[in-house]
Amino acid sequence: MQTSIPTLFMRGGTSRGPFFCEADLPSDTATRDRVLLAVLGSPDPRQIDGLGGAHPLTSKAGIVRKSTTPGVDLDFLFVQIQPAGDSVDSTANCGNMLAAVAPFALETGLAAAQGDTTTLRVLTLNTGMQCDMTVQTPGGRVAYEGDARIDGVPGSAAPVEIAFLDTAGSVCASLLPTRNVRDVIDGVDVTCIDNGMPLVILRADALGRSGYESVADLNADTALRTRLETLRLACGHAMGLGDVSSKNYPKMTLIAAPREGGSISTRSFIPHVCHDAIGVLAAVTVATACMLDGSVADDLAVAPADSGRLSVEHPGGEFSVELDIDSANPHNVVRAALLRTARLIMRGDVMVPHSIWQKGTTA
Repeated sequence: MQTSIPTLFMRGGTSRGPFFCEADLPSDTATRDRVLLAVLGSPDPRQIDGLGGAHPLTSKAGIVRKSTTPGVDLDFLFVQIQPAGDSVDSTANCGNMLAAVAPFALETGLAAAQGDTTTLRVLTLNTGMQCDMTVQTPGGRVAYEGDARIDGVPGSAAPVEIAFLDTAGSVCASLLPTRNVRDVIDGVDVTCIDNGMPLVILRADALGRSGYESVADLNADTALRTRLETLRLACGHAMGLGDVSSKNYPKMTLIAAPREGGSISTRSFIPHVCHDAIGVLAAVTVATACMLDGSVADDLAVAPADSGRLSVEHPGGEFSVELDIDSANPHNVVRAALLRTARLIMRGDVMVPHSIWQKGTTA
């Protein structure tokens, strides 16, 4: 005997996963989390018994509801599940999965089209961050085909424009949680920063790497990954996050001088696996560090003198971010804007084994 739950399987940016209306999931968190683990197929490195793709980027879920917050249309809860683990993490944001929220709401009737384009304000429940999302809705229906391209996704699609309204200190207490632009932690110069995603940014050459290595080579570099985790644990305490050994943040980002015409080159770990690209909010946070005098990125970054548009290079290409900085306070980012794409892949019901609903039963 199995229980069916309505779901839309969607790609958001360079991630994908099942999206649910909150009302269709169990109301108590423990049961909901067991259901989500079963849906994705965790814990199992292959996620063979679920919808997960055996990688952190494809082991995600989204939960959406109409918002009761004045001026906000939708509430979004992002959930990260590790393929081989049994943890369900809803503490951090995911800007890629966020890109699918407005299309999901329009497809399910949680929101109505406003004309040829529709702009919805979304509150991310994970951190309290708000953003305005604009999607194309000709004839009152979501358009998925278009000319917009993002690195990491084949082909082109209709654009999803995202303008973040307040990203500083999304999980940490402030943009610079150690109160310093640069720290020396465990013998390494780092910038600990949170402008939508808690990051530890460090020069790759500080650990004897170039910063241009392939994803496969970095994932096979056991010595590097062990060193990064030791540093991450130390930085977690310095950032006021406590013991982060079981948390998906802070992410670790190696930087190097750009070599493809961008502003900075990156290799991002999420947090133990090297990202094939870079997360949306990680890109926003790296770009912010490039704008801060004295950060570890400051003397490597090639930032435009006449605009706040920065191109963050990553293994799969580049990610462009537009930042508006408060001229009176260079540590205050007023606005961060970027472009993503999304697509509805499948509509239907996901089947959950009956045993999952019994208290204490795991997937």
